Amino acid sequence: MNDDSSIARLAAMLREETERSRPGERLPSSRELMRRHGVGPVTVSRAIAQLAAEGRVVARPGAGVFVAAARRPVADAPDLSWQTVALGDRVADDSATASLLAQPSDGVVPLTGGYLNPELRPVRALAAAAARAARRSEAWSIPPLNGLPELRRWFATEVGGAVTQNDVLVVSGGQTALTLAFRALAAPGSPVLFETPTYPGALAAAKAAGLRPAAVPLDDDGVRPDLLAEAFAMTGARVFYCQPTLHNPTGTTLTRERREQVLAVARAAGAFVVEDDYARYLATGPVPPPMVGVDVHGTVVHILSLSKVTSPSLRVAGLIARGPAAHRLRACQVVESFFVARLLQETAVEFVGSPAWRRHLGAVRQEIGVRQAALLAGLARHAPAAEVRLTPAGGLHVWARLPPGTDEAEVVEAAQAQGVLVSPGRIYYPSEPPGPRLRLTHTAAVGLPELDEGVRRLGPVLRSHTARAGLG
Repeated sequence: MNDDSSIARLAAMLREETERSRPGERLPSSRELMRRHGVGPVTVSRAIAQLAAEGRVVARPGAGVFVAAARRPVADAPDLSWQTVALGDRVADDSATASLLAQPSDGVVPLTGGYLNPELRPVRALAAAAARAARRSEAWSIPPLNGLPELRRWFATEVGGAVTQNDVLVVSGGQTALTLAFRALAAPGSPVLFETPTYPGALAAAKAAGLRPAAVPLDDDGVRPDLLAEAFAMTGARVFYCQPTLHNPTGTTLTRERREQVLAVARAAGAFVVEDDYARYLATGPVPPPMVGVDVHGTVVHILSLSKVTSPSLRVAGLIARGPAAHRLRACQVVESFFVARLLQETAVEFVGSPAWRRHLGAVRQEIGVRQAALLAGLARHAPAAEVRLTPAGGLHVWARLPPGTDEAEVVEAAQAQGVLVSPGRIYYPSEPPGPRLRLTHTAAVGLPELDEGVRRLGPVLRSHTARAGLG
């Protein structure tokens, strides 16, 4: 007799027996069931396991198998389909952003992510700063709505130029700054220009604000001013989002000359430039000053965040603007969230004002240089199919081009199956990508051995998929 059919038949008979029995009654022993039905012990145990999975019986080791208590009928699931009509088509797509924030499972090497590995974060110094801040009696009071004066003064000094503390609004991290900027500077349905590729979180924030992202290509020196001017003329956009220093994901840094050209193009178009300066503290060498520092026309809305270089939970950033735009940004923040928690602001003031801040910057920059070199050497050794055309002067990532014809999605999925997470290039484009790409992060791994192991795991995946595409 087929084993599966024997199990099914025995389970069916036992099912009928449980329906005739009262809850708590003991079923015949396994030996008795074997004798009655002429089956083996495996058949009996599997049939009982099936009934247990159905909730019909409860097995008590050493006592036997008993009929389970009567199950209450499961109530019908509530019908929430009406919400589809009520919500309409206003969709906030968090898939790309959430994938960058996901924590790797045990044994999986992360070659993606947007923050420093916990071992690189100044945890002790932050804890000490938070303890000092918490002892202040005013730490639990309402702060000034635009932020603590000393913190706004610090952000203004870091940016330089003619920026003053009165131009600074303290917000809850860079992502909040982007959300405020897009909502305040452009009306729903308006176009907004993005250097392309770009940061997926910015794309998501713009789309959630009802804006229409439009792509402006860049080269190895950053966004092309000629194409930016053309895009302004074609779309009528009044906002351009860019990351001029260590651009995510390519690592390009806009030269001084191009920064001046971008400002001139934006002024001619009567448009704002949202300058996301997320990586200024991650540079391993000199970088040009922020555009906002040389802007005298109120063109630039500048974002400088502390989260990337310290800890993802230090959600503190300076949002710098002048004129009516600054008033609107402040009003949007008050309406949406009132203010940033004072204790968090006090902690930031304590930390950036301590010697630990400069020590941390030096240590992080040194580690970035070492890790970037290790990642590039590992790619050359284990995964030469991933071509890195530009070596950034710092930052968290490198941008790798895969051979034409490579299935990017399959590579990402196969890499995950081999225990390594990489970021697909597709999520960095507001429109069709020019080809397969990967963004590879060197600061998410625990240390150099894990970083090298991740590249070792990625190598065979790339070799397999480039060979499958007839490229290997």
